[in-house]
Amino acid sequence: MALLIAAPCSGSGKTLLSLLLASAARRAGQAPQLFKVGPDYLDPQLLSHASGRPCRNLDLWLAGPEAVRRSFLHWAALAPLTLVEGVMGLFDGLGAGQEGSSAAVARLLDLPVVLVVEASRQGASLAALVRGFRDHDPGLRLAGVVLNGVSSPRHRQLLTEVLSSTGIALLGVLPRDPLLELPSRHLGLLPPHELPDLEARWQALADRAASWLDLERLLGLMAPPPGAGQAPSPFAAAGGWPLPVGIRPPRIALAQDAALHFCYPEQREWLEQLGCEVVPWSPLADRPLPPGCDALVLPGGYPELHAASLAGCGASLEAIRRHCAAGRPLYAECGGMLLLGQRLHDVAGIGHPMAGVLPFSARRGDLQLGYRQATALGDGLVSRRGERLWGHEFHRWQLCREGDPAPWRLEGWGVVSRVEGWTTTTLHASWLHLHWGGCPSIPRRLRDATLAAAPQPSGKPS
Repeated sequence: MALLIAAPCSGSGKTLLSLLLASAARRAGQAPQLFKVGPDYLDPQLLSHASGRPCRNLDLWLAGPEAVRRSFLHWAALAPLTLVEGVMGLFDGLGAGQEGSSAAVARLLDLPVVLVVEASRQGASLAALVRGFRDHDPGLRLAGVVLNGVSSPRHRQLLTEVLSSTGIALLGVLPRDPLLELPSRHLGLLPPHELPDLEARWQALADRAASWLDLERLLGLMAPPPGAGQAPSPFAAAGGWPLPVGIRPPRIALAQDAALHFCYPEQREWLEQLGCEVVPWSPLADRPLPPGCDALVLPGGYPELHAASLAGCGASLEAIRRHCAAGRPLYAECGGMLLLGQRLHDVAGIGHPMAGVLPFSARRGDLQLGYRQATALGDGLVSRRGERLWGHEFHRWQLCREGDPAPWRLEGWGVVSRVEGWTTTTLHASWLHLHWGGCPSIPRRLRDATLAAAPQPSGKPS
């Protein structure tokens, strides 16, 4: 059956409830498969840590309905329980519509919905809010409500009586508790590596879950969905793109550390399915690229918070410069792109030298947030002229740039069309986050460009 956790708006407690259920299920020996609607990187890191399984994003814009369905059914079949955390408010989609919303995913996958309501300042109005969400779309199944931020036993009694008048089941009440506080910064929650004693936190959540939640009913709603395991593998297309016989598997370094960690698991998995060897590399460790590195992927993250440290990593920055000078492929998204510029200004506005591969400096500016449709303006490392892809933009740092033509024209709801990024036959650098599950041509082209650039044994052509 599976279950989708939704809310009237962001900040209501979706992630808190998901972490509670993941911790309780794992304590019971039923480590669940968790999913996250939308383009989030930070919530999935916490959900992965709590559940013990990589959280998967279900994004109808970035991946498309068929890829979302395949991913959901494939990964849900490998776990005893399944839970989907929604995004924003239940019906919030692109612009003023519901396209790409949690509700749209619930309809596509036929998931019952549990609504988390932040009720700290509510009384009788709770009934109107819950009825409104139940009746707004009769095609959705509202399985119950969990109340968050309930301040006292008296407040709980009041809200319980109010909710009973709606006929909608009360499945839990979360009090105000320091254990439920998750610190955040300008792009969202803090990642797991910045939070101390996480395992102890998960154990404490599991201890409290039974007293706060109707665990029997909620875990029952998380049973595997019908059809789990029957959908084609999300990597089925990779079978049609095998490595040529006798060719050495290309070795691709994937940057992963405290500065760069916004990475969907599909990035590594698609490359491995296509026959590549993926090895980790930490720019903050100040080391050369791994031996035999044929290509480099720099995902997004928080390089602006580590700008001074990165500037002191001479071996890492020199490795990037030499990699590019040798004509080896490099794919960079958002924060990863910032390492390629001349200077990166930190949160205090102090500039620090970076790799100097691209002609820009970067400093804090206005927030850029939302889905973008990108049209390729020319042939590049992973795109071809005229192709259109959906990506997501989420950053506060802006570029002062000059020079090379941009690879993309970006358009989106409520934003002015513009061009951005850099591309050559061996370089892709852009603000856009792309989900490779929705555009597998990207890892295939990255692999093929790597094969073309990599030396081959036994005199085979490169």
